[in-house]
Amino acid sequence: MDYFLTEEQKMIRDLAREIAQDKIKPVAAKHDETGEFPWDTMKILADAGFFGLYIEEKYGGAGCGIFELVLATEELSRACGGIAVCYAGSALGTFPILLYGSEEQKQRYLPPLARGEKLAAFGLTEANAGSDAIAIETTAVRDGDSYILNGTKQWITNGGEAEIYTTVAMTDRSKGGRGASAFILEKGMEGFDFGKEENKMGIRATATRELVFQDCRVPKENLLGREGLGFVVAMKTLDQARPGVGAQAVGIAQGALDEALRYAHSRVQFGKPISSFQGVQFMLADMATQIEAARALVYAVSRMIDFGSKRFSKESAMAKLMASDVAMKVTTDAVQIFGGYGYMKDYPVEKMMRDAKITQIYEGTNQIQRSVIAGNLIKELAGA
Repeated sequence: MDYFLTEEQKMIRDLAREIAQDKIKPVAAKHDETGEFPWDTMKILADAGFFGLYIEEKYGGAGCGIFELVLATEELSRACGGIAVCYAGSALGTFPILLYGSEEQKQRYLPPLARGEKLAAFGLTEANAGSDAIAIETTAVRDGDSYILNGTKQWITNGGEAEIYTTVAMTDRSKGGRGASAFILEKGMEGFDFGKEENKMGIRATATRELVFQDCRVPKENLLGREGLGFVVAMKTLDQARPGVGAQAVGIAQGALDEALRYAHSRVQFGKPISSFQGVQFMLADMATQIEAARALVYAVSRMIDFGSKRFSKESAMAKLMASDVAMKVTTDAVQIFGGYGYMKDYPVEKMMRDAKITQIYEGTNQIQRSVIAGNLIKELAGA
């Protein structure tokens, strides 16, 4: 479909596609097998200016928006969902600073992030606080000109590799959800360490580790916004980031369709390419239609955010929900079209199926997305 991209947007998309196909696709299987973090690829993306796409020009970025970030993320994910997450995960960690950072904090942290010299990560999830984010146990206690953090964050994308971490901790548990605050932490701070790297089913190129705080002293200047704003920071961040997860999902699904279509055209059974059989044709048609519908929703929501809409939580959840469900369906069908070969690691679609699964889980499970959507629908009805 023609989404009426500007010339600049077409250049971003085409450059991301070129990097994905020429630099990422040839090494995707290796990184999936070894779990090695793709620093070489991050350097390529940094040199191409991709880390600054959504950051204002005065902080060293390109001054574009969420839509341009989505275009790049989709194309990178088309070649490797895991490597793309290393890139997109840094945006997730950067959003709290963009949204709630002071001018001094933005001047300090955004330029190296925009240049790709440093990666960011976002620390919210804990062992006992996944979907129930208000149950976080990490604490931050004011001590003079600092806060002392204690606790552990779990399953943090880019954990151990990133230099900058935006993290939520409880400053006053008696206030419940209004007792959390957000902080900017830096790798190397005393009392800040990392747990083991997780051995994951998919997106294995990215590092996923615990963040461990043991009497970690954080300067009060690193508080984001003000005390008690932590969950607002977290929820607004996720609203901004969920179209990016949708873009990952669309990219993974498109990559799987690309592979399935080529295979169906070349695989001969009963004397004919299997693409000539109606059963396979119908699968391909459904896959393509579902992907295009998901892409249209992700693009529309991204543009909605960039155009300054004040309320987009429902739509952001819809984009993530639909695209990730489509990714799981399409990659499963791609494996089916490949048949026995699809189950083998010699072919790329089994990896795509494994990578797709996480898009239904992280940044809010799809069950949580449905709750967010329904909750907003009911509020809108009550306010009508």
